[in-house]
Amino acid sequence: MQVINYIRGVRRLYFLDKKNSIFTHKICHSDVTLKDKITADMSLNTQILIAAILGIAFGFLLSVFPQSGFFTSSLYGLGIISSIFIGLLKMLLIPLIFSSIVVGVSNLQAGGQLGKVWKITVACCVTTTTLALILGIGCAHLFDVGKGVDIALFQNDMNQYQTPDTLTPTSFFTNFIQNTLINPFKAFAEGNVLAVVVFALFIGVALVHGGERFKAVRQLAAQFFEIMMLMISWVMKLAPLGIFALLAKLIATEDLSVLSRLAEFAVVVTGTTIFHGAVVLPLLLWIFGKMDPVTFFKGTRAALITAFATSSSSATMPLSMKCAQENLKVSPATAGFVIPLGTQLNMDGTALYEAAAALFVANLIGLDLSLGQQLIVCLTAMIASLGAPGIPSAGMVTMIMVLQSVGLPAEAIAILLPIDRLLDTVRTVVNVQGDMMISVVVDRHTRETVTEPNS
Repeated sequence: MQVINYIRGVRRLYFLDKKNSIFTHKICHSDVTLKDKITADMSLNTQILIAAILGIAFGFLLSVFPQSGFFTSSLYGLGIISSIFIGLLKMLLIPLIFSSIVVGVSNLQAGGQLGKVWKITVACCVTTTTLALILGIGCAHLFDVGKGVDIALFQNDMNQYQTPDTLTPTSFFTNFIQNTLINPFKAFAEGNVLAVVVFALFIGVALVHGGERFKAVRQLAAQFFEIMMLMISWVMKLAPLGIFALLAKLIATEDLSVLSRLAEFAVVVTGTTIFHGAVVLPLLLWIFGKMDPVTFFKGTRAALITAFATSSSSATMPLSMKCAQENLKVSPATAGFVIPLGTQLNMDGTALYEAAAALFVANLIGLDLSLGQQLIVCLTAMIASLGAPGIPSAGMVTMIMVLQSVGLPAEAIAILLPIDRLLDTVRTVVNVQGDMMISVVVDRHTRETVTEPNS
């Protein structure tokens, strides 16, 4: 009860003053606080959970009458609904990825004032995310998540996909370069996700390098990103109906052992994420930050509990900064830069989950991903979190991005969404933990180069 009251007190402290809060976002000419956004997201998650339960129940009902006209007509209707929902997400995928990455990278312009700080921050983010990806892929292989069950529902989508021959390292990188460094308009037209990502990265870096000269372009990119998020919010109103249709069709036409495989996957991913947060990150903190992990966890306990309760790193950010400054003794200038930036760039738990999920879906479909394809999955999962806001709708789109990077069907997100809300709590805790850990490491190596703001 004390923990619940504490979290409520924190929420009141940071969200009640709507007029003066710096975490108020202006979307479509109306001020929406993070508290309002989280409330809406929680409501959407509840609707998706209910829709998932009803979809599974309806799928069971249909499976009882496989030869009836009701079965045939229901599958036809479910197919139309699911196609509309997935089609809308695919339609918004490329412009959302492009705008989110451009905005995310262009926000690094603050590096011009903090120099060494942002460089070490980005290096730490890349390092921890890479370790999380290796851990996620490795454990997915170790436990063979999804092996032994072939889902025929997605085979029509896979029939047109030709699995490439095994590539040598040299031919893989040659093929990768040839398919990513191409005409950006061609990449947009063909839905070449990686090529769009590379072009967006170049645009973002150019905006950072140009500084104030390109201020108008940065504002335009930010407004375009807000438009995309508005459109995503419209599409997400259909999410419960779309998930209902996808799951009902899946249960009605497939072997129900897929549910047991889903439970196994949830256990493996949760355990792997906890291992990353309880062993890998504390070890890095001890080596590079020279801080005792016990001291770290005592000082960050309030933020980690809040992250678990809200499943939002953005909502937890004020408390993360407070814990870093007051309990971990990180300088305000470093904490004020590293933690907000880490909230956008450093998502170890999300990257781990998406990489493992792609391998899980591939195993369910019966597709053996080559080493080159697994490298693409890791690279895409790392980039997918770059600049993406911490809300469920964007997470769904980035999951589609990871799946489609190696030709996996976007419809497979239906398998993952019933457990996504539960897994989100754990990976958010690791995301927030990573942000505060990096702030400690950066502060230790750059304290003498950072000048505190004048009071």
